[in-house]
Amino acid sequence: MENLKAKYLESPLGLIEVLASENGIVSIHLGGERNKEDSDIKILIDASNQLQEYFEGKRKSFNLKYDLTGTDFQKRVWSELEKIPYNKTISYLELSRRLGDEKSIRAAASANGKNPVAIAIPCHRVIGSNGELIGYAGGLWRKQWLLEHESGVRSLKLEI
Repeated sequence: MENLKAKYLESPLGLIEVLASENGIVSIHLGGERNKEDSDIKILIDASNQLQEYFEGKRKSFNLKYDLTGTDFQKRVWSELEKIPYNKTISYLELSRRLGDEKSIRAAASANGKNPVAIAIPCHRVIGSNGELIGYAGGLWRKQWLLEHESGVRSLKLEI
């Protein structure tokens, strides 16, 4: 996509790049670098403000207009992800069941991993059936941080 506008936000997870077309938010990328000039179009300011409110603990869901590119199946998965409540998790198996076919678990997991708008569409809320954190395009430490942020509990880990 050409003519995308960008807004950058410093966060506890590192730099976040938000990209938008004239039709909506195209991506929210964690851990990126500044590749474009900051834009102050309304949709990017709204997205940046909502992300900031999320990190401050003032926002539990997002109200953004998206312009997502993906297959029909991927879009179904992303729509299902939006239904997972704040501070709740489901398994990849449960996600595939909600899509109507538990045999689609691998396809659902793949679509989950290709979610272009991290945090706003909460792919971080999908975990392994055994409760373990599995896969996250932004890195497992970010997934853990997001889940702990939503729960209000931070785990203490010793750095050796």
